[in-house]
Amino acid sequence: MRRGEKIIYAVMAVVVLAVMARNVFTIETQKQPDKGIPFYTTANHHLMREASDIYRVQGCRQCHSLWTVKNMMETVPAPALDGIGSIRTEEWFYNYFSAVSPQTILPSRLKKQYSMPSYASLSEHDRRVLAQYMASLKVQDWYLEQTKKMEYEKLTGKTYKN
Repeated sequence: MRRGEKIIYAVMAVVVLAVMARNVFTIETQKQPDKGIPFYTTANHHLMREASDIYRVQGCRQCHSLWTVKNMMETVPAPALDGIGSIRTEEWFYNYFSAVSPQTILPSRLKKQYSMPSYASLSEHDRRVLAQYMASLKVQDWYLEQTKKMEYEKLTGKTYKN
């Protein structure tokens, strides 16, 4: 091995060791406990099962993610439904699912082919089940506040104030 190659390998080893040491130091000094998964549901097992069946039959998963990591290469940019019940009420969801044109209630920036379809043709029972389930999808308060802050700063470029 040539002298120049030895020097390059030595520099690379020093850099790798320095990065490893920094990571260990950061982990040791960072004492914030993991807050866990921020999403949860208040739905009982029966409601979850019934709503999941409707969700599957209606093909909601083709556009929305729920309890999963969203793969941007495989799905359209429709909102993830995790925690949505923390920002909308059951009555709002029922009206939204009952609307002939949901875009009149919540305008969409998505392409027309990805617009939210109307579920007005579903039975009232199915719309109520979906509304009740969507309203049960909650998010921890700390995460909701953190998300509001990040979205506000991203959209406005200004510092978020409570």
